[in-house]
Amino acid sequence: MIPYKQLSLADIFSDCHEKFENDKPAFLSLLETHIDIDELIPISFRNHFYASTGRTRKYPLQAFLWALIIQRIFSIPTDQLLLTFLAYSKLLREFCGFIKVPDASKITRFKQDFLDDLQLVFDNLVDVTEPICQAIDSAKADMTIFDSSGIEAFVTENNPKYANRIIKQLYINGHFCYVFKFSIVTNGLGIIRHISFYNKNFMASHPDIVVEKKSDSPDEDKCVHDSKLLIPTLKDFFSKHPLINPKTFLGDAAFDTAQLYKSLLTGDTFGNDKHFSKAYIPLNARSGLENLDYSINEDGIPCCPHDPSLQMKYEGTSKLRSGVTRYKFVCPKMKWIYDKSTQKAHRHCFCDNPCTSSKCGRMVYIYPEKNLRAYPGTICGTEEWDDTYKIRTVVERDINHIKDNLCLAGRRTQNEKTLHADLILAGITQLITVVLADKINHHEYIRSLKPLIA
Repeated sequence: MIPYKQLSLADIFSDCHEKFENDKPAFLSLLETHIDIDELIPISFRNHFYASTGRTRKYPLQAFLWALIIQRIFSIPTDQLLLTFLAYSKLLREFCGFIKVPDASKITRFKQDFLDDLQLVFDNLVDVTEPICQAIDSAKADMTIFDSSGIEAFVTENNPKYANRIIKQLYINGHFCYVFKFSIVTNGLGIIRHISFYNKNFMASHPDIVVEKKSDSPDEDKCVHDSKLLIPTLKDFFSKHPLINPKTFLGDAAFDTAQLYKSLLTGDTFGNDKHFSKAYIPLNARSGLENLDYSINEDGIPCCPHDPSLQMKYEGTSKLRSGVTRYKFVCPKMKWIYDKSTQKAHRHCFCDNPCTSSKCGRMVYIYPEKNLRAYPGTICGTEEWDDTYKIRTVVERDINHIKDNLCLAGRRTQNEKTLHADLILAGITQLITVVLADKINHHEYIRSLKPLIA
C-alpha cells in the first residue's frame, strides 16, 4: 500500500519559497544578507528624496541606489543597458526594489537632483570603512596618496566655440581633450578616501587657488596646477573626517616644491597641530640640491667633497635634547677597527686623499627641519624609501579601475552633474565592496568583487 501525505497550503508555500531562494544568484544573496543599504543612507538624503512635491514617489530611494551600484559591480557601461537588464531579470528587479522599470530620464534626474546627497553617502561610507582598513593593515591605512585625472566628456565634433562653453579643453594623460578634471585620495590599500571634482564650485570655495598664465609646456602647466590643488583638497578631506589622521604622504614629482613640504610637514595646515610626519615625493630633476661645503646627489644624500659620485654612508638617526631630529652620514671609506688591547672599536678613515684631518674621516649631520625638501622625514634612495614609494602606484590602478571597471570612462554625456554623480557612485561601489569583503572575511576582495560574481 502506497503511503500518502496530505499537502497543506503552508507546505506548498514553503516549498515554493525555498526553491525561489535557492534559485536566487549567490552573489545577490550575499549582498542581501550582509549589506543593509538603509543604514548607509543619511536621514537628510531620505528627507530630501521623499520631500512633499505634490505626488508620491513611484520608485523607492533604495531601488535607485541598488540599481546604480549593481550597474558598476557588473560593469554595465550604459544606463539604457542597465534598464534592459532590469526589464528582463525579475530577480534583479526584485532585489533592487523596483515594481516597474523606470525610464532612462528618471536615472539621469536622480543623479543630477541628488548629487550632494550621494556625496553624503560616500562620506558616510568612508567613516564606516576606516576601521576595516586599519584592521587589515594599519601601516598602509595611515598613508595618504593623491593623484588627479579627468573624465572625458562626449564631444561629437572638435568645435571650440561650442564645446568651451560647457567644458574646457585640458591636457590630461599626455594629450589634449575635453575633460572634467578630478582627483582621488586613497590609502596604501588602494581604498578611496576622498574625491574632488574641480568645477567652478570648487574654485569658488577656494579663492586662494590662483590660476596663472600658461607656459609653452603643457606637462609643466599640469604639474603646477596639481601642486596648487593638493593642499585645498587635503584640507577638505580632513575637515570632513577629523578622526582620520594619517602620518605618511605619497605623491609624484609634481609636488616637489619647497612650499608644499612646509605645508605638508609642519604647522596647523590640516587642523590643530595636524600634519604629516613623512612625505615620499621624488625630487624633481629640474631643480637640484646645493650645499657650499659638500655636494648632494638627487636622492638628498651628501657626497664626498673630492668625489661627487661617491655618496656618504648613512649611519643612523638621533634626537637632541631639544627634540630636534638629525641624520648622521660618515665617510664611505671609513671602517670600524677593533683594538684587542682596549677591547673597543674605533673609526678609521682609509681615504688616500682625505678631506679632513680627523682620523675618523668626514662626518655630516643633516637637520631635516632646515631642509624639508631634501629630508621630508625620510631619506631618498634608501631601501625603506624605495619599498614605500612603490605603494603609490595603487592610486593610478584605482583611477584605471574606476574608469574601466566601474563604468566612468566612455559615458555618452556632456553634463557636468551627471559625470560628477557617476564619479561619486564609482567611489560608493568600491566602499560597498570593502564592507562586503569584510563581512564575509575575504579581505582579498576589498578592491574588486569580480571573483565572487564568477
